[in-house]
Amino acid sequence: MSLPEVLGRIRAAEARVGRPPGSARLVAVTKGQTPEAIRASVLAHTALQPGGFPLGEGRAQELRDKATEMGTAELSSPEGSSLEWHYIGPLQLNKVKYMRPVSLIHALEDVRQAQALAEAGRKWGHAPDVLLQLHNGEAQKHGVHPPELARVYAEVVQTGLNVRGLMVMAPEGDAEASRRVFTDTARRAHDLGLPEISMGMSGDYEVAVEAGATLVRVGRSLFL
Repeated sequence: MSLPEVLGRIRAAEARVGRPPGSARLVAVTKGQTPEAIRASVLAHTALQPGGFPLGEGRAQELRDKATEMGTAELSSPEGSSLEWHYIGPLQLNKVKYMRPVSLIHALEDVRQAQALAEAGRKWGHAPDVLLQLHNGEAQKHGVHPPELARVYAEVVQTGLNVRGLMVMAPEGDAEASRRVFTDTARRAHDLGLPEISMGMSGDYEVAVEAGATLVRVGRSLFL
């Protein structure tokens, strides 16, 4: 599946539920891909979406290496904005130092991470915006358990970080459970007054868009 086809499916999902075109933004997940593959499969199509596509990395060292190697100047979008990096993986405290190029972290889980990121941001002169990862009910998954969400949100805000929204991973292999988790996450974000909702991957991004996702994290479908 090509990037134009993925975008077409996102637009069709928006239309099915009466959402405006472009209200769900693609995050192109590039972990495991070379800079050459990223240029050919994603950056060659920046004109298809205003501002281009954020690149999502889930491994801290890979983010560090690609941001260093690829830079930003050669990868400007037609509108002149620089390449945008998102970090979508679990944030280990000893990897916060690699987050300087990132504009948005999708999977913040606790106040310790927030404090470390805020402290690093003061040294850098800026800190990435963050999303709080909501636990999806599976024992092995990361995230804030729903009863703790309001407390963790308040604690993270106190660190000075800008909390833009929520992120969730869908339960594996259960489409109806995924839809329920997506709908619940969108409701919780709305209740907190948070505009950004990161949910949906290559196997379920259309369902996520129908449930209200504003960011969908698609990688495998872009590089087949």
